[in-house]
Amino acid sequence: MITKDQILQWLEALAKSFNENKDYLTELDAAIGDADHGSNMSRGFHKVREILPTVADQDLGTIFKTVSMTLISTVGGASGPLYGSFFLKASATAAGKEQLTSEELGNLLQTAVQGVIQRGKASLGDKTMIDVLVPAVGRYQEAIAREDTIQEALFKTVTTAETEMKNTIPLVAKKGRASYLGPRSAGHQDPGATSCYLILKALLETVKDDS
Repeated sequence: MITKDQILQWLEALAKSFNENKDYLTELDAAIGDADHGSNMSRGFHKVREILPTVADQDLGTIFKTVSMTLISTVGGASGPLYGSFFLKASATAAGKEQLTSEELGNLLQTAVQGVIQRGKASLGDKTMIDVLVPAVGRYQEAIAREDTIQEALFKTVTTAETEMKNTIPLVAKKGRASYLGPRSAGHQDPGATSCYLILKALLETVKDDS
């Protein structure tokens, strides 16, 4: 099981992670985007951390919906709507729940990723966050089907996410501002794929620290 307290710890940890990685994400985005991904993500999850105490006594669905609305209103560029869609879809799956089984977490992640795909219209190989999310969540589902623990499954998820994040480097961007560069977008790691990796890594670290 993943408890509500662990989910709250994860969301708080994201504020710290994005603050620590703000300059790194900005550097990645400067090469192929607007150089604002780091500041946007840091600002958005800082606001999430501020607002979490107001919904900490609510169910997971309400918590995720609050995260979604907060990110949409505070994160600029494409990232706000995309991550907003991720957590909005998660909220529907987690409605009324106080904890998640390993299977429920898998369903939540799968539904959340589909929300991002529907919003961004990206496909695998387009050099976007989808290139991390789809294979990483797929790896989680495979691990749970083999009866791995949540921690074991998340470890494999994050390992896959890190590999696929690095695999965006040679790709030519086909979506977003990076696509304007055409072949010149190759040779740079996608910042959105990187922030997805950081989100999944923080979830694993929360579960490990609390086990």
